[in-house]
Amino acid sequence: MTPITVASLITLTATLWLCIGSAAHAQSPQQANVGSEARYDFSPVNQYNLELMATYWNPILEYVSGKSGVPLNLRLGRTSAETTATVLAGESDFAFTNHLFSPDRAKLGWKVFGRRNAPPVSGQIVVRALSPIKTLADLEGKTLAFPGAEALVAYKVTFAHLSEKKINITTVFAGNHDGAFSQMQAGRADAMGGNSQLVAEYAIREDRQFRVLWSSPPFNDLALMASPRVPPAKVQAVSKAFLGMHKDPLGLKVLEAAANAAQAKIPLSFLPATDADYAAYRDFYRRAPASLR
Repeated sequence: MTPITVASLITLTATLWLCIGSAAHAQSPQQANVGSEARYDFSPVNQYNLELMATYWNPILEYVSGKSGVPLNLRLGRTSAETTATVLAGESDFAFTNHLFSPDRAKLGWKVFGRRNAPPVSGQIVVRALSPIKTLADLEGKTLAFPGAEALVAYKVTFAHLSEKKINITTVFAGNHDGAFSQMQAGRADAMGGNSQLVAEYAIREDRQFRVLWSSPPFNDLALMASPRVPPAKVQAVSKAFLGMHKDPLGLKVLEAAANAAQAKIPLSFLPATDADYAAYRDFYRRAPASLR
């Protein structure tokens, strides 16, 4: 018999939430147009733990499904890398990600159609506020936690900078940002690489203070993307629902609840975007070491 782990229980909880939400669709007049159509999988990068990811995304997907008539199902791996592997394997239809801008992955044909109206984010190397580590040079020989090898801003950008400075570290991958914070808070890592937006949110959510040792140039927030296999009419309907959420009182309430769950300073709406908004990512890949591409 396979043992039941905490991660599997959280995944089961998220799955049950989805089933309950799906049943609610059929009862809701607003979502009557979803019908019995096959569902499309939506895979956002694991920025939080699985429970918070489900709390954040399920109501948004329920709203978008009802408005668009395109049923969306939250599909997550246990870690950011597992979720991205699902996308790369062609097992997801929509994604919220910045993991598809490398030259090889751009060939897969995923299209950007939106992003959140969040300020640009930076890769950051942070330590606890009372850490004796004051400079990047102090990290020589230390252990750093990162969300995962797929985390472009939090890992690839920060690790590339440390490599450029010839600072040698031991790397620990924690699965997501919350896991990396936990590693550092528990003393199993001396510092961590993070996304500036998520560092700020975690500090508020968990009442913690951090010292930022380095911040990268800015990158736009993650992209809403569609697989080339999704019919254009479906992409257009989903895009219209995402981009119009903040204009609908019900959609705005959903966005406010998501912001509260993540302890974001303000609710974030979705706005139109194109591949051109992610030029900074492509520029990073042009300059990055081959091991990070």
